[in-house]
Amino acid sequence: MRRLTARLKLRHLNLLLMIRKHGSLTRVAEHMATSQPAVTSALAELEGLFGAPLFVRSVRGMTPTPLGEVALARATAMLQDLDHLVRDMAATASGMAAHLHIGVIPFVSGQLISGAISATLPLDRRISVTLAEGTSGQLLAQLRDHTLDAVIGRAQATTGMQDLQFVPLYRQRPRLVASRRLAARLTRSAVQWHDLSDLDWVLGTPATPMREQIAELFLRAGLTPPQPLVETNSAKLTGEIVAASERAVSIVPADIADELVRIAGVTIVPFSFEWTLAPIALFTRADGEPRPVDRLFGDALARLCAQVHGPLR
Repeated sequence: MRRLTARLKLRHLNLLLMIRKHGSLTRVAEHMATSQPAVTSALAELEGLFGAPLFVRSVRGMTPTPLGEVALARATAMLQDLDHLVRDMAATASGMAAHLHIGVIPFVSGQLISGAISATLPLDRRISVTLAEGTSGQLLAQLRDHTLDAVIGRAQATTGMQDLQFVPLYRQRPRLVASRRLAARLTRSAVQWHDLSDLDWVLGTPATPMREQIAELFLRAGLTPPQPLVETNSAKLTGEIVAASERAVSIVPADIADELVRIAGVTIVPFSFEWTLAPIALFTRADGEPRPVDRLFGDALARLCAQVHGPLR
């Protein structure tokens, strides 16, 4: 192990990732503008350092061995951390305190994120931030490989979370949104689920918590869940499509509905119902020591959530 630590180089880590990406030493050599014997020699050197094969060669390409999978995961994280170091250095050189890489699921208020960023002031200096949007699964995978420093997502009960830790922040209440004309038509009498089932629905993609929750609401009412006219995980697109249609509706969290009223011109339809979506939470990796700026951002976000949404119940 001491020999591996002393001789492992950045080029070795890059080679691992190139082989995984291209699956062929010939294609790796072409991409690196070098010869295949040179790439083969570099891989042999690397496997010599590890003392075991890292890839299995076959006619279908190169597949990582179990040891290779471990090496690839660590190589990815190490290179991401190096990239983050470069971003932190650039941020410091421009007068910032640090740079954060944050993942956010689509239906979280932009005002909330902006407020937390503004309130994170290490050493009385500002931070710079890269925001990535995606589903919880996509973002947590990026958190695990060190692409992201933290993820703001749903605290879903699931297995395989031993490497992550999370702090619940707040619960979201549901709101039905429609265009002004459709909202006026719907509210002429008390809205019922069967009134909504034949409308054009704008929903998230399958297997997302919001989509599954809305399907459950219809099933509880004894109705078949609607097939969406449009599937999108973008809150902005949801608002624009609903506002432009006289038949389209969607269900979104209350804080997002308030934003869509302002930016897209939707109307919130008075309709009382409950859902059981898991709370919004801040996810971080369980291993390693967080940077002071990571803690400050988490504290600022938690304080702001408590101020806006009250204590989590």
